[in-house]
Amino acid sequence: MAAFIHLRPTTRRRLGRWATYVLAVVVVVVVALPVNWPEIGRLFFNPEIAAKMWPTVVTVALKNTLIYTFAGFVGGTIFGTVLALMKIGRGPFGAFATAYIEFFRGIPMLLTIFAIAFMIPIAFPGASQLSGVVGGVIGLIMVTAAYTAEIIRSGIQAVPPGQAEAARSLGMSSLQTMFWVVLPQGFRIVIPPLTNEFVMLLKDTSLIFIAGLMVTEKELTTFARDDVSKYFNATPLMVAAAAYLVVTLPLTWMAGKLEKKLDPKR
Repeated sequence: MAAFIHLRPTTRRRLGRWATYVLAVVVVVVVALPVNWPEIGRLFFNPEIAAKMWPTVVTVALKNTLIYTFAGFVGGTIFGTVLALMKIGRGPFGAFATAYIEFFRGIPMLLTIFAIAFMIPIAFPGASQLSGVVGGVIGLIMVTAAYTAEIIRSGIQAVPPGQAEAARSLGMSSLQTMFWVVLPQGFRIVIPPLTNEFVMLLKDTSLIFIAGLMVTEKELTTFARDDVSKYFNATPLMVAAAAYLVVTLPLTWMAGKLEKKLDPKR
């Protein structure tokens, strides 16, 4: 122990790091040895079942997931920008925006999708033809708007006031200053959190199942869940998880890179 204390700090840190690695390997080995790997492989990683899911898992399930995600994100970002501007402007519009944001951030997205898909057609007979997918995407947009509104508002308010003052001194109106000077800089600031919101929304598309989907409208989670019942095997869930990771890992990596690149302190 005394010899360890007298080592150089860098050497102690290196030895501590290697000791941690060795301990981690020992723990993994101890946990992995008693596991019934053949049964795990049969029930969770069956290549025959995975092959039967191909290419439908990509051409239908993954494609639908991406479509719902992009529709919810684009619609939510546009609506969220409007809410952010309303909240910054204060007054009655600001109060409405604040109430909307707090309400939809405070209830589960599942309930919102359910309400849009089932309550609105009952309340308004003219909307009885509203399909499950349309109702689900509208629900995604409404909830996403509440979250993106706060992200965009923080980006707008992070723009130095001098930028707006300089634009006004050049003769720009308040509206021109907001849309041509403040908003572009604000969006540049919030690109990383918006990317993270996109990743979260990608996973939240699994909640659309509550609205009722046709076979050709299934997203990844619903598609995998139905195949679990079909094959009495959990491999479809692992395939769906892999498909999600194929999309989310590059996005989260890109968000981290953007955050480092756009951080003015670096």
